[in-house]
Amino acid sequence: MAATLKDITGYLNQLLDPNRFPDDPSNNGLQVEGAATVNRVLFAVDSPTELCDLARQRRAELIFVHHGLSWGSGFRTLTGITAGKLRRLFGGNISLYASHLPLDAHPVHGHNAVMAEMLDLGDRCGFCRCGEHDLGIGGRLPTPASVGELAGILADRLDSDYTLYGKEATAVNRIGILSGSPGSEGVMAAATAGLDALVTGEISHVTFQTVREVSLPVICCGHYKTEIPGVKRIMELVHNRFDLDCEFIDLPTGL
Repeated sequence: MAATLKDITGYLNQLLDPNRFPDDPSNNGLQVEGAATVNRVLFAVDSPTELCDLARQRRAELIFVHHGLSWGSGFRTLTGITAGKLRRLFGGNISLYASHLPLDAHPVHGHNAVMAEMLDLGDRCGFCRCGEHDLGIGGRLPTPASVGELAGILADRLDSDYTLYGKEATAVNRIGILSGSPGSEGVMAAATAGLDALVTGEISHVTFQTVREVSLPVICCGHYKTEIPGVKRIMELVHNRFDLDCEFIDLPTGL
C-alpha cells in the first residue's frame, strides 16, 4: 500500500501536536521534505548518518525519529556531518519527521505513557510541568514493590540494564516516569509530587547531587532504551492507519 506524505504528516501533526511545547529545542514536525508518495517508513530514536544510509538501502521514503536534525534557531550552515545527512536524504528523496517533547509527553502514546502501561500503573497523574503541559506520568503500582524489584521488572520489559540510586530494599508504591534525562528540575518535580521513586533514562553529575539531596530513589534504564517505547507505538499506529511497510531501526548508543 501507499499513502501521501501530506496525509501521513497530517495524521502525525494531529496526533502529536508539534507546537504543543513551544520551548522545546527541537523543531518538531516535518524537517526534511522528500517524495510525495510513501510506501515504506523507518522509525528510530536518533538520526545519524547510518540511518540515512539504511533508509536509502531499504528504499524508504520517510523516516520518523525522536531526535531530529533541526534544533533551536535551525541550521546556521549546511556543512560537514549535516551536509552529508541532507545529501543522503535529498538524494534518496526521503522525508524526515521528528517529535521530541510531544512524544515524551503524549498522555497515551508517548514514551512515559507506554512505560506506565508496562508497569500497569493506576491512578495516573502528570508531573514536571513544561509550559501548559506535564512531561512526566506518575501512578500507583498494582502491588507495592522494592526499588530493586521494580528496577528488575522494568529493565526486563525494556530489554535494558539499569543503574539504581538509592537502597534496593526501599519499598515503593507511587512511581514517576520521565524518559531520557530528567535534569534536576525533573527530580525535584517528582519529589515535590510525593512520588516514591523516579524511573528515567540517565542522570548527569549535577543531577546526582539533587538526587542525593532529596533522597529520592532513581532507576536509570538508559536514555536510549527509555526513548524506544513511544517510537514503536507511533510505528504501530502509522502501520495500522495506512497499511504501510514499517520498520524500527535499532541503533543503540549504550547510554
